[in-house]
Amino acid sequence: MSIKEFVQKFYKSDALIDSEIMKTYLHPDVKLDWNSTKGLIEMDHNSMLDMANELSRAYVRSKVRISHILAEDDLVSVRYSHFVKTIENPREEMLLAHFAIIWQIKDDKLYRGYQMSQFS
Repeated sequence: MSIKEFVQKFYKSDALIDSEIMKTYLHPDVKLDWNSTKGLIEMDHNSMLDMANELSRAYVRSKVRISHILAEDDLVSVRYSHFVKTIENPREEMLLAHFAIIWQIKDDKLYRGYQMSQFS
């Protein structure tokens, strides 16, 4: 599987709301630098799993729509929109935010991420 296919598989899975699935994609030394509306958020392996657990408590479904994906060497760039369905209203799909991220892949796992997000 190419690194581009690997990253696509990650975003098509429920990894963003399921820490057990997310574990299978993360390098043990993963780092994510996330420029959000709240400023810079630096995440490691544990905080990424904690975030997935937190999201799973609020959302019953998560869907990522990728609009752009490019791969070169060990880097994959992705532009996507993240949609969720809440526990309170599981029939309505809600846009959570738009994202752009560059992932470095090491040992067939997500190793370094540089992400920006914008709420709509």
